[in-house]
Amino acid sequence: LEGLCSFLQLSTCPEHLLVRFCGWLLALTPDLSYASAAILAEQLFLKRVLSLTQPPSRHLMAALASFCSKYSQPFCRVLVAAVLREPGEGAEQTKLVCELVEECLEPDSVRLVLSQVLEVPLSEKVLPVVQAVLGRQEVLPPELFDLLVLTLCRQAPAFATSLNSASLNYAKLVTAVLTMYHSQVS
Repeated sequence: LEGLCSFLQLSTCPEHLLVRFCGWLLALTPDLSYASAAILAEQLFLKRVLSLTQPPSRHLMAALASFCSKYSQPFCRVLVAAVLREPGEGAEQTKLVCELVEECLEPDSVRLVLSQVLEVPLSEKVLPVVQAVLGRQEVLPPELFDLLVLTLCRQAPAFATSLNSASLNYAKLVTAVLTMYHSQVS
């Protein structure tokens, strides 16, 4: 499949054709396997998303949204994980992930994104993603909620030393957790 994607130059095809291609993928029966969907997510979107320096085009957003509608788990495992691991600010990538969390992903995938975020140190880059996940007001499994609270507690000293925007965002995040999950916080 990787060879076919390379032969078809899918990673560099024009974005308006990417929308059409994703439409064809959604029409396939039976559905793609998890592994095939993960390869396609990487080949179709990874390079494009990691190279964003401005907001994505409407064509790219349409293609991402359509792919996520059917293959959100492999998409999150490939693309969201790569965005979180990418060094640097990644402002456009973070905004994109937040938009997908808020508008496109199913509840299981939203929880997957949160678990991926909690695997990396909290930073100014990932705080908005956690905020977007909490904004969905999904019920979190106890183990994921406990990990969220533990991560927030462990990371508190890093955000308590200064009064920058990251510290403010961290404080907003803690307030959101306390407000939304007050019955589970002791």
